Amino acid sequence: MHRALTSDEAAAANNRADLIPNRANYVPLSPLSFLWRSERAYGNKTAVIDGERQLSYFAFAERVRKAAGFLRDLGVGHGHVVSVLAPNSIVLLEAHYAVPLAGALLNALNTRLDAAGIAYILDHSQSGILIVDEKLLAVARDAVAQSSRAIRIIVAGEKAQARGQDLLDYEDGLLRSKPWIGTRGPAEEWDFIAVNYTSGTTGRPKGVVYHHRGAYLNALGNALVLNLTAGSVFLWALPMFHCNGWTYTWAVTAVGGTHVCLRNVESVALWRHIHRHAVTHICGAPIVLQTILGAPGDIRTPLAHPVLVGTGGAPPPPSVLAEMEALGFRVIHLYGLTEVYGPATIAAEQPDWKSQPLEVRAALAARQGVPLPTLEDARIADPETGELLAPGGQSLGEVILRSNTVMAGYLHDPAATQKAFRDGWFHTGDLGVQNPDGFIELRDRLKDIIISGGENISSIEVEAALLAHPSIKDAAVVAAPHPKWGETPYAFVSIHPDGAAPTTDELRQWCRTHLAHFKVPSRFIFASIERTSTGKLQKHIWRDEARRLAASD
Repeated sequence: MHRALTSDEAAAANNRADLIPNRANYVPLSPLSFLWRSERAYGNKTAVIDGERQLSYFAFAERVRKAAGFLRDLGVGHGHVVSVLAPNSIVLLEAHYAVPLAGALLNALNTRLDAAGIAYILDHSQSGILIVDEKLLAVARDAVAQSSRAIRIIVAGEKAQARGQDLLDYEDGLLRSKPWIGTRGPAEEWDFIAVNYTSGTTGRPKGVVYHHRGAYLNALGNALVLNLTAGSVFLWALPMFHCNGWTYTWAVTAVGGTHVCLRNVESVALWRHIHRHAVTHICGAPIVLQTILGAPGDIRTPLAHPVLVGTGGAPPPPSVLAEMEALGFRVIHLYGLTEVYGPATIAAEQPDWKSQPLEVRAALAARQGVPLPTLEDARIADPETGELLAPGGQSLGEVILRSNTVMAGYLHDPAATQKAFRDGWFHTGDLGVQNPDGFIELRDRLKDIIISGGENISSIEVEAALLAHPSIKDAAVVAAPHPKWGETPYAFVSIHPDGAAPTTDELRQWCRTHLAHFKVPSRFIFASIERTSTGKLQKHIWRDEARRLAASD
C-alpha cells in the first residue's frame, strides 16, 4: 500500500505538473544531428577521403540529402530496410545517414559472406533495396537470385551505368533526385536506425536492432574515450559493416573529424594512408596490429605524431604492444558485442601503469576494463541464478550489461530477445571476473564461438557443413590459438566405418564450397568422437587438444 503524500510533497508535485516535454526542450536523440551540426560548424573542412575523392562537410551533407531523396523516390519509408554491400567507402559511410534520414533501417552487410549467407539476411530482414559496390556485384546478383524477395539492386561505382537495364545506378540516382528535406531526424528516438547481423554463433545469424538513442549515446561514448576532436583523422581499417563501425561512423562526424576510407586492409596501404593523411586514430581487431607490424621495413618507420589504436577481441601480446609503442602507436583495449553497438567497456589506462614493467602493463591493459561513460553498468553474475557476484577477482560468472546502449532486441525473434534480457540485464554469454579495482576480465565463453581476425565463426555452422559430407560421421569444431588471427577453427572429424576417408585437401575444398572462406578450418584432425548420453559434444576436451596441437606446431 502506498503512503499518502505529505503536504510539501503534494505542493512540489503540483509545481512540476506544468513542466512537461515540448518541442522547445525535447528533441529525439539521433546521430543524424551530428552531421547537421558539423555541416554548420565545419562546412569547408574535409569530411571524407576515399582514394582520390575528397568531400567537404557541405558536400557530404548534400550527398546524404540527395541519397535520402533517391531512396524516397524508390518508395523507401519508415520501417523499411535498405541493405548495403560495400567496402569502406563514401557510399557506405553516407548510407549511415541517408538511409535513416529516409526513415529506414540500414543493414550493412559483411562483405566476406557468401551468396547464401547474404540471401538469408535479405530474406530475414525483409530488405527491399540492395546498394552494392560494383566489385561485389557478382555475389550480390547470386544472393538476390537465391532470395525469395523482389529486391532492387543499385550499383555504385564508375562503371555501374554499363551493368544492365535491370540495375539502377547510384551516382545517377543522386544526380536526378532532389535533396530530401522533409525531416532532420526520427519522430521518436526509439525509432530503429539499423539492423546488424551476428555471425551466427548458434547457427543462423540473429538480426540485432539498433535505435537512434543508443547509436547517438554510444557514438559520444566512443568519441570521449578515444579523445576524438575536430583535428582527428580516423583511418577506416575497421569494417564499417561491423556494428556500424563500432558507431565511429557517427562518432567521427560528431566532432567534425575526417574519415579516411581504406577499402583493403593491407600493410603497405595502411602505412601510406597513415603518412599521407596524418592519421591520428585507427580501430580494428588484433589482426590490424599484426598487419601494421608486418609491413616492409622501409615503410614501417617511426611516426611523426602519436596514433591511437583501439582494438577489441583477443588482447595483443606484450611483444606486439612493445613494437607498436616503439613505432609511435598507443594501443587501447576495448570490449563489446554487436548487441551493445560495439565497444561497451575500455581498459582505461591508469596513471601508475606507465611505471610498470611491460609484461605487467600489458596484462593490466589486456583486461576488458570498465564501462564507457555512456554504459550504465557492467557486472558479473551467477549464470544459473542471476545473483550478482562480489568484485573480488575470484568469483567467476557471466558478464551482464545494462544501458541505453543495449540493442532494442533481436529482429523477428522474441524468444531470443526475452532470454537475452532476463532479470533486467543483457546477458553476454561471456564468463569473467570483476577485479578489486573494478576492472572486468574475461576468462572464458559460455558459447563455443570462435573469433578469428575479428570475425565470429559459429562452430555449429562449420560442424553442420562437415556433417553434410557423405564420409563424415561426426565433427567437433573448436577454437585454437593463432599468432596472427587470434583464434582459428580446428576440426576434429570421424569417418563412417564403411566410408572412404577423404584427404584434408578434399575436406578443405568441401568447406570452401559450403562456407564463407574465413570460416574454413585451418586444420583437420581425424579422430574418434564420442558424445555424452544426451548427445552433446564435450568441447572442453577438444579445445584442450587443439591448444596442444597448436603449441606443438
